[in-house]
Amino acid sequence: MRRAQVIRNTLETQISINLNLDGTGKSALETGVPFLDHMLDQIARHGMIDLEIAAKGDLHIDAHHTVEDIGITFGQALAKAAGDKKGLRRYGHAYVPLDEALSRVVVDLSGRPGLVFNVDFTRARIGDFDADLFHEFFQGLVNHALITLHIDNLAGRNAHHQAETVFKAFGRALRMAIEYDPAASGIIPSTKGTL
Repeated sequence: MRRAQVIRNTLETQISINLNLDGTGKSALETGVPFLDHMLDQIARHGMIDLEIAAKGDLHIDAHHTVEDIGITFGQALAKAAGDKKGLRRYGHAYVPLDEALSRVVVDLSGRPGLVFNVDFTRARIGDFDADLFHEFFQGLVNHALITLHIDNLAGRNAHHQAETVFKAFGRALRMAIEYDPAASGIIPSTKGTL
């Protein structure tokens, strides 16, 4: 089983993540940010990974530090659980619609951090959640998972739908990338011999 536990404690946040890449899509999420919990549940469910996150942050200021640090810690757990990436497909992609919204996510377990984030939310806040923080979450994730990630929202009028298609598509793309490739058993999917 490809599992990882990561604990991150700073003066701003205390975060614990348990991740199982060979899970069944179960999640237990207590971040203090309800809309983020809803989005993280999409990653677990559509990525077929088990994800437990407990976070306490300086939410009396705002959700920025908590959301960013969860992205960082999630990225660290993903890198740890993926290991040397032998036999993995490496690349994954998904298109996900939700009513009028459509997003495309493409991931490469490249060993190099890179984020292209093309999402113009139709409003700045989704309930109490600052939509700008989704970029911070994914930036923290790619920086510490050492992956390349392209996120494109192709259509959408409802910001909730836009966000949900992004997270569902990320879960689906990640699921494809971490899947074992029977034709490449024991092989690192790179001409460099390392990722």
